Amino acid sequence: MKKIKNVAALLLTGLALSLSSCDKYLDINKNPNNPDQVEAAVLLAPIQNQYVLGIQIDARYLGSYVQNWNNAAGGVVWDLHGYAVNSDAGGELWRNVYWRGGRNLINLMDNAQTNERWDYLGVGKVMQAWGWQMLTDLHGEIIIKEAYDQDHTKNTFNYDTQEFAYAEVVRLCQEAVKNLSRADGRVSTASLARGDKIYNGDRLKWKKFTYGLLAINAHHLSKKASYKPDQVIAYVDSAFASNADDAQLTFNGLSTADGSFFGPLRQNLQAYGQSAFALRLLDGTVFGGVRDPRLPIMLSVSGDGTFRGISPGIGQSTAASIPLTTRVVNPWGTQLGLLPAAGTTGRYIFTDKGPFPLMTYAQLQFIKAEAAFIKGDNATALAAYRKGIEAHLAAPYVNVPAADRATYLASPLIVPTVAANLTLSQIMLQKYIAQWGWGFLEQWADMRRYNYSTDVFPSITFPQTLFLNNNGKLASGCARAITPSTSGTRRPCGRWAA
Repeated sequence: MKKIKNVAALLLTGLALSLSSCDKYLDINKNPNNPDQVEAAVLLAPIQNQYVLGIQIDARYLGSYVQNWNNAAGGVVWDLHGYAVNSDAGGELWRNVYWRGGRNLINLMDNAQTNERWDYLGVGKVMQAWGWQMLTDLHGEIIIKEAYDQDHTKNTFNYDTQEFAYAEVVRLCQEAVKNLSRADGRVSTASLARGDKIYNGDRLKWKKFTYGLLAINAHHLSKKASYKPDQVIAYVDSAFASNADDAQLTFNGLSTADGSFFGPLRQNLQAYGQSAFALRLLDGTVFGGVRDPRLPIMLSVSGDGTFRGISPGIGQSTAASIPLTTRVVNPWGTQLGLLPAAGTTGRYIFTDKGPFPLMTYAQLQFIKAEAAFIKGDNATALAAYRKGIEAHLAAPYVNVPAADRATYLASPLIVPTVAANLTLSQIMLQKYIAQWGWGFLEQWADMRRYNYSTDVFPSITFPQTLFLNNNGKLASGCARAITPSTSGTRRPCGRWAA
């Protein structure tokens, strides 16, 4: 019996060894052709690209809310401040932050931490903060604490409040600054540049970007008792110093796979025409007859040489009696509703290569101007306001001739000669112009903070008939329910910050 036991023991031992060896050999969770441990440099560029595409794709809808453009057809739900029922349209940023960025961003930061690449860790943290900021400003309450279930066992999630989301952005930004300030470990500009397609490895510019994000975060609370205008101003002063610090992404633009979503190659904006509101801000209607030199650069002209815009919800008639030359055109300057002809290059930032701005010196100067105005410091407000206009006029993708810049800035209807004459409306309208075509999220935050006031945004008009589910109100965040869709998209909701 003893002998038999020993043989059995040997057999069990051998079986265990063979199974162990087999387990290592046949480990289905390890794919040598697609490793699960990826270097941070390989992960960063796709995350940056997807975050930008998320903004652009959702802008087709949010751009109608804020009237950068409106649809060629009348009655489109987005022009009526509605949404596509039982669809995840408008949920691309949600998808990109949680999925295409999400877990990859966690892996990036884990890899950076393990390998003492503090520069990548800092960029990773501010990218995550930027994602949360965009997502909560668009959708209201979002999932943060339970976002990345390690065991993959959850299929329902608890949403976190906007208050928590805003605090989390601050926490991540503070950690980002600390890591971006480190020079030890394996920090290297050349190494960071391998993955960084926004700042090409420049850690100082990433620190400035982080302070800019903190300024945006803090300024969105302007209607709350806790608002601190001096803190906002301090954040702006620690952020961008000139247009050279602007955060933007330039695409390769060689095909639909690597081109800007706004470019003619990808054919996504053929049905959108510039809004009548944007036109009134530039053609002199709002600013006392002063024609803006940015008008022919930013907006498209009809075939007869006249600038025209579309009012929300109305669309544009396609009756044969209306000549094509008198119709509004799309951002590429081609006929609304039709695909662009081969060889169409686009214009302004609506080209295959972009660039697409993410945060700019001009934008932050207008934030500073508004914060100072709220504080009652009109002198500081006027100085920042002027810098904001100057910066946008000189931005590379605008580049108004110097003489035209000087003439425009010399008008007291544009830049008051006395600080006391500066108005909140001037600040907000010039900020709107400087963000036209890219700053949709910030524009929507501005409009909601001021309840779509026509005193703050003079000449803006709204649809005569709003989306049925709106209960007669403009979109500011409403529905709490999850739209039935594979992405779990929420409708734009929440007014905590605004």
